[in-house]
Amino acid sequence: YIVLVVDDEDTMQDLIHRNLSLLDLDIKVHAALTGEEGVKRYRELMGKDLTPDLVIMDLNLTQWGDGEIDGVEATRQILDIDPKARIYGYTAWFATRWAQELEQAGAKDVIERTTLPSDFRKMIADILTRT
Repeated sequence: YIVLVVDDEDTMQDLIHRNLSLLDLDIKVHAALTGEEGVKRYRELMGKDLTPDLVIMDLNLTQWGDGEIDGVEATRQILDIDPKARIYGYTAWFATRWAQELEQAGAKDVIERTTLPSDFRKMIADILTRT
């Protein structure tokens, strides 16, 4: 499976990567630290016939990095490239209007960043193995 993680925090990138590595699945993780980089990376992977099976999208992508677009706009742009992209939000902003905008933009769901790591892994495994 190919997973693209779009998050502007290195620590979150590392945490998500470590969590995914604990799954009993063959997962290749690609990282993007800005929304712009996430869109570019998605396009590049598609061009190499490595379309991500899942995009884990942060909502607030402009707090720590150099990016100018948030997760909502990055989601819109990725879905313009690939309307079948499976994008899930993963954010501390899960109970906000902003998170609702992410779903309205086309994200399948928003996962609460406060979710226990074991539950997060189960959710991701379920998403990836769902046909």
